Amino acid sequence: MRGLILGLCAALVAGPVLAADPCADWVPQPRPQNASRDIVGQDLDQIVERGFMTFAVYENNPPYSYEEGGQARGVDIEIARLIAADIGVEPRFNFVAAAEELQADLRNNVWQGPVVGGAVSNVMMRVPYDSAFACRVEQVVFTGQYASESIAIAYDAAKYPDEKPVPAYFRFDTVGVENDSIADFYLTSFAGGQVAAGVRRYPTMAAAMDALRRGEVMAAMGPLAQLEAGSAEGIGIHRPPLPGLAHASWTLGVAVHFSYRPLAYTVDDTIAAALADGRIARIYADYGLTLIPPER
Repeated sequence: MRGLILGLCAALVAGPVLAADPCADWVPQPRPQNASRDIVGQDLDQIVERGFMTFAVYENNPPYSYEEGGQARGVDIEIARLIAADIGVEPRFNFVAAAEELQADLRNNVWQGPVVGGAVSNVMMRVPYDSAFACRVEQVVFTGQYASESIAIAYDAAKYPDEKPVPAYFRFDTVGVENDSIADFYLTSFAGGQVAAGVRRYPTMAAAMDALRRGEVMAAMGPLAQLEAGSAEGIGIHRPPLPGLAHASWTLGVAVHFSYRPLAYTVDDTIAAALADGRIARIYADYGLTLIPPER
C-alpha cells in the first residue's frame, strides 16, 4: 500500500492551501512519446468484442484485494466484478505490488506498463482522487469515485470504559500503526512529537490489529475499513477529530488511460448506478465494513 499512501501523504498531513482552481498553478508538461505499448484491447469496443477486461488491484491488501484459497476476494474485487458484469464481459485481475509513489503505480499499471514484464490494465482500482494531483497526471482519467476512506482509532473497550481515546492519549498509552502510513506520520509529528514514544509500528495494519486483540497495545490507528476488518469482541472503533490533519478522509475511485474516455465514462456510470441502488453498500456490508459515501 505504500504507493497509494505515500503519493498523497504529504498533502494529507500538511494540508497545502489550494487556489480556487486546483490547476491554476500547473503548466502542462510535454506528454511522453511512444509510451503506450499495450494498446490492443484497451478500447471499449475491443473489450466487449474479446469478452473480458483487466483490473489492476493491490496484492495482499485485505479487506480490499487479496487472494484466498486461490480465489480473488475483497471489496475492490467485488466492485470490479460488478463493473465487468454491467459491461457484459469477464473480469480478470492483475495483482500488483505498490511502488514508492502513486505516480509510479499509475505509470506501471495504466498508461505505460512496467519496465520488465507485466502489462497495463483497463482499469486500476482504489486510486485516491485529488483534483490538484489529477492536473499533474495528464495520461490518466480519474473517475468512478466509489467510496471514501477515513482515518479512525480502534481501542480496547475494557481499557477505555469512560472515554474513547484521542491522539493526545498516546503520550502515555500505546497505539499500533502500519509502518510509514498516514497514521504513523501523523502521530510521530503530532504536538511536536510528544506522542511518538507511544507509537508501535507493524508491517501491516492487520498485524497492528492482531497486536490490539492480543493486548500488546491499547489502541490502533489507521483506515476505518482495515480496523473494522481486524476487529473482534471487546474492540471499539471511532472517528475522532484529528487536529493538524488537513484531510482525515479521502475519496477513492478508478484510473483509466486518457485515450479511452468512453471506457472511463461507462465505468463511472456503472459505479454511480451501483451507489444509488445500494449494490456497493451491500458489498461493504458483506465484508463487515461500513461504506462511507464518496464525494462525486
